[in-house]
Amino acid sequence: MDSTSLLIWGMLFGAIGLGFFTYGKKQRAVVPLAVGVALFVIPYVIPNVWMLVVAGVVLVAIPYFVRI
Repeated sequence: MDSTSLLIWGMLFGAIGLGFFTYGKKQRAVVPLAVGVALFVIPYVIPNVWMLVVAGVVLVAIPYFVRI
C-alpha cells in the first residue's frame, strides 16, 4: 500500500508540476518554473508518503505567496 500511495501522489504532483513548468516557461516566470521542476524531482527524492504530501503541498502553495 505504501508504494502504491507513493506512486499515485508522485504522479499527481508530477502532473501539477508539468502545469507549473509549462506556465512558467510560456510566461517567463521564474517561480512557477522552479516549482514545476521541484515537483518533478521530489517524488524521486522523498521515500515517505507523508513527507511527500507535505512537501508537495508546500511547493504548490509557493507561487501563490511569492510573486516576482
